[in-house]
Amino acid sequence: MKLDNLKLHSLAQAVAQREMLRAAGRRVVLTNGVFDLLHTGHIYYLQKARALGDALVVALNGDASVRVLKGPARPVQSEEQRAYALAALTCVDLIVIFGEARLTAEIRALRPDIYCKAGDYTLEKLDPGERAALQEAGARIEFMPFLSGFSTTELIKKIKAAGSI
Repeated sequence: MKLDNLKLHSLAQAVAQREMLRAAGRRVVLTNGVFDLLHTGHIYYLQKARALGDALVVALNGDASVRVLKGPARPVQSEEQRAYALAALTCVDLIVIFGEARLTAEIRALRPDIYCKAGDYTLEKLDPGERAALQEAGARIEFMPFLSGFSTTELIKKIKAAGSI
């Protein structure tokens, strides 16, 4: 079944939306991630990221890139399902699925005002190519507080343990 998702856009569509937001003087925040099993930590982080600007664009790792990053058993949910769940959040304005391991092309195309990552990242941990693209775009880089105790990997472990009881 095809899920209708008005917040999911191609990169070209997202760039057009971004340009309309720029013309209106609105600040765009960009973040990215897998968001496999949406949990409290994700929601907390996304709400904090959205509060930094006027619109939040989420670049969602496509299924193939998730397998490269997380292993062959991931993602648990397809990119379409993950995008649908993210779209239900009022703090998320636009979603773009990207297939590469790195977000460099999307950063260069979207030119965000602010780029946001969770607090388990540091400037030194950012990919050098992504960091250079952010600097070229003039984006401010923000690290949000990390809400400890919430992890998709740990959630999967709990689900597996509950299933074997």
